[in-house]
Amino acid sequence: MANTAVTGDSAEENYMPLLGGEADDPPDIVCLSRLRWDFARQRPQHLMSRSARERRVFFVEEPVFGSTVPGLDVRRRDCGVFVVTPRLREGSDDAEAPAIEQALLLDELFLEYEVCDYILWYYTAAAVAFTWRLDPLLVVYDCMDEPSTFKSAPTGANKSAPTGAKRREAELLKLADVVFTSGQGLYEAKRRLHHNVHPFPDGVDLEHFRQARRGIVEPVDQVHIGRPRLGFSGMIDERLDWELLTAIAEARPDWQIVMIGPVVEIDPAELPRRHNIHYLGDRSYKDLPAYFSGWDVAVAPFARNESTRLIAPPEASEYLAAGVPTVSTSIRDVELLYGRRDLVKIADAPDDFVAAAERLMNRRAGYDYDVWLDRVDETLASSAWSETWARMMNLIDLTLKKLYF
Repeated sequence: MANTAVTGDSAEENYMPLLGGEADDPPDIVCLSRLRWDFARQRPQHLMSRSARERRVFFVEEPVFGSTVPGLDVRRRDCGVFVVTPRLREGSDDAEAPAIEQALLLDELFLEYEVCDYILWYYTAAAVAFTWRLDPLLVVYDCMDEPSTFKSAPTGANKSAPTGAKRREAELLKLADVVFTSGQGLYEAKRRLHHNVHPFPDGVDLEHFRQARRGIVEPVDQVHIGRPRLGFSGMIDERLDWELLTAIAEARPDWQIVMIGPVVEIDPAELPRRHNIHYLGDRSYKDLPAYFSGWDVAVAPFARNESTRLIAPPEASEYLAAGVPTVSTSIRDVELLYGRRDLVKIADAPDDFVAAAERLMNRRAGYDYDVWLDRVDETLASSAWSETWARMMNLIDLTLKKLYF
């Protein structure tokens, strides 16, 4: 393929032989995402890395601009996923030029890697602009967000993401054979728009986060922070309720609040600064259990507004798997999955949030941690990412049979 760079995660992977070719091989998956593969370990990474154990997966990121000649960078990750990054020319008087270039580059990718039988798996409706003419076996739309709630380009996305997100999504829903949603709220928003919609809340890497229960060593940048200690892990962005966080810090100056994650879409200078709020920055996924092990209470202080109305934050599941008692604001999917079962305390007002966290710290106040943990494990038993992937694939197989048999 012209102007295509192929690299691997290690030196021995620099040469990538073609795979497959047998008639009974499972179809490839061509995944189209607005999120960068290396930005964070989120839903696409969990699902596509599992899929790559049994088939080829091409994860097509949004393009980078500035290349003198259009081309592709193709890198095979250790998990087996081919990460594909289009390189496009900077700017053009023709508004359709980027889509045309991406369509031509995708043709070259398919030719080079002999992609014939494949599933198109969309995480971004914007990709319809350069994929609508393709002829896949099946089209999957795995909906993580409500496009109409974006105030700016989605976190981890290329800033050139086109406008008209709702229009593009309507086009994708016409193309899709099956639609998955990352939460119940999104399911209710989409179920009247398509005949084959299924809710699949984010799974959780149970064994990974359960390491936090086994007394692992805390990271050096957290161990010196005093106790009691509250913790948050996720995107530090506009979805968080910064007034609530500030009120908690001021109400209990003896509590330390640890914030882990990249600052995105907001000016770091505007973050609330208090002596007991500690911004540790982004940390690797593999190190999160070590941080969680040193928290007395985990928090999910999301704002309640249009941008969070349909979100299904995965943080609560990770906190619970780690065995960390949790307080969240009244995000609908958190309430539905865990609040109604009293596995996560729900509070919105600062006084209520502080009181809930204090009760979780004080096990003598009618709170039995061991009983709670048993109930957590029972609830999470079917929430592993491998289980989520298996159920998705079962629905995909059923949809394929209805289409072709």
